[in-house]
Amino acid sequence: MADHLLRALKEAGYGKCRVEGMPHADWVLIDTGDVIVHLFRPEVRAFYNIEKIWSVETGGHRAAN
Repeated sequence: MADHLLRALKEAGYGKCRVEGMPHADWVLIDTGDVIVHLFRPEVRAFYNIEKIWSVETGGHRAAN
């Protein structure tokens, strides 16, 4: 998927993007300069649970027991 995206970005005129994580491909970061793309294998995505980082708790603070 990362290789395909890099080819598409190059064809679209974004030149050479910076890439990290390709050797293992557990988590690949592609930096186009304006946009950063993160590609995860499913189990790595579940481990880091990045959706939780961006979630907002509702209902106020929980009382400590």
